[in-house]
Amino acid sequence: MGQHNQFTLLSKRQFLPLFITQSLGAFNDNLFKNALVILITFDLAIRSGSDPGLLVTSAAGIFILPFFLFSATAGQLADRYDKAHVIRLVKLVEVFLMLGAALGFYLQSLGFLFFALFLMGAQSAFFGPLKYGILPDHLPGDELISGNALIQAATFLAILLGTLAGGLLIMATGGPEIISLALVLIALAGWL
Repeated sequence: MGQHNQFTLLSKRQFLPLFITQSLGAFNDNLFKNALVILITFDLAIRSGSDPGLLVTSAAGIFILPFFLFSATAGQLADRYDKAHVIRLVKLVEVFLMLGAALGFYLQSLGFLFFALFLMGAQSAFFGPLKYGILPDHLPGDELISGNALIQAATFLAILLGTLAGGLLIMATGGPEIISLALVLIALAGWL
């Protein structure tokens, strides 16, 4: 096994686009999810007379449920079809889902936002097996561990940054509009 710096993978045309796409997707998921949780806690629950704790817990469950429902099917699709093509399709779906989420923030409709959150969880459940399954198609065996490590590290960094940004941006003046625009632009960047 040759010695190499794992960060040289970031200069490879076969790796960098996936790295960027998955990072943007993880960031966007958490930007959306945390903005929604903050909006529920400090606005929507109060206006609707609902229990904020119950709604926040429901939001977490709504996002995670699709992983249980669709992960096995997503893995089968990742094995059966051209992964690069399916990734492009899944990322295009994300653009439309984020347009829907943006509409939900604009309308401040809890039901609409919860539906968008469920669909985003489903989109993420389908993307997960693809992002790891495509690595052996693009990287030699001695780079797979490094590639997986970079993808994993970037995912956790994107989760952290998306969570922080979601909370900060939604509380800003014009927060729902800022979040809406960010969600769509980031989804577009991840698709392109």
